[in-house]
Parts: sequence; structure tokens; C-alpha cells
Amino acid sequence: MDKKRIGIFGGTFDPPHVGHQILAMEASEQLDLEQVLWVLTPDPPHKIGKKITQIDIREKMVTAAINDDPGFTLSSVDLDRPGPHYVLDTMKLLRSEYQNHELIFLMGGDSLHDLPQWHKPKEFIDACDKFGVMRRPGEIIDLYDLKKTLPGIINKIEFIDAPLLEISSNKIRQLVSTKKPYRYYLPFEVFKIIDEKHLYWEDIEPQEK
Repeated sequence: MDKKRIGIFGGTFDPPHVGHQILAMEASEQLDLEQVLWVLTPDPPHKIGKKITQIDIREKMVTAAINDDPGFTLSSVDLDRPGPHYVLDTMKLLRSEYQNHELIFLMGGDSLHDLPQWHKPKEFIDACDKFGVMRRPGEIIDLYDLKKTLPGIINKIEFIDAPLLEISSNKIRQLVSTKKPYRYYLPFEVFKIIDEKHLYWEDIEPQEK
């Protein structure tokens, strides 16, 4: 009997937006996932020293973004332990929690390209059953150098055909801070949290999507 598949969708989600929802939906459908775990990272190592919205507010925003979808779940795997939070440790903890499932780590093509620079990348690859790699229309992802650097990675990749979305958390923060319209980039409940708490009103350092 085939193991049920769970997608691991990690990020700082500062804030979570409709692009995140759409990509998680596409991954769930195309990879036949039983569940998508949204893994909120409180203390990402590559953003140490950068200003990030406090974790309890980001947790509220993610909860608001996914509450209406029974296929989405907020994982507390990184919320219940001290940082910095390396994804290898996250996957090891999830492996012990979901021993009878196939764990599919969801990532973009740019993250796949940068994978050799991640913390202990070979151990991380071993900790994942598969990688769901989101591929935008017309995007060509060169795997030649990657398979030489990280043997075994190619056989674990499953591509997800993702729509072209020019939406990012960084763009939304910039729109808010410059008092430009941003409402429809966000789930309504997330928009309300940002508006009520006056999040991102001041410029902060650019971050990744």
C-alpha cells in the first residue's frame, strides 16, 4: 500500500499572501498530497540581524490564511524549539512525527539551484523523500551541475507547474510602507491583521519571497 504524501511548505510568511495559497494548492493537486504542512520559521539562519515581524503575529496571519482549507495545516515543529532553525533539523523532527508518510519538501527553482549552499545539504536530501519543485511557465531549470554536486537529488525531484505570480511578501511590505494599494494580494483576514496592527508602516529591510 502506497504511503500517503505530505507536503512541507516552509517560510517566514511575513506576510502570507494569495501567491502562497495558490502555490500550496497547485502542489497539493499535482503531487496528490494528503496534507500541506505550513512550517512557519521563527528564526531563519539566513535572516539573522534582519527585522522580521514577531512570531506570534506571523502565526496569527498564517492561521488566518489557511483556516478555510482542510488540506492545509500549520505545523508547530519550529515554533516549539529554540533557533536558529535549520531545515535539516525541521525535517528530522517531522520524519519522527510522520513515520508512515512520504514527506515532500516544496521549493522554488531558485531554491533548488542554491541547495548546495544550504546547511548540510546531503543530509537534508536524505531526510526528504521527494522534492516538489515549482516551475513557472517557460522556466528552464538546469540540473546538470546540481546532479554532480548532490548525487541522488535528480531522482527525488517532481516538478509542479506553477502559474506566473508577480507577488511576494517583500513587495507587499513595500506597498504598505509607501501607502499604496495592497488589499487584493492578501487573504482578507490577513489584510485585517495588517491593517489593525499597522504592520509594515515603516520601511524594513528587503527579504526573500
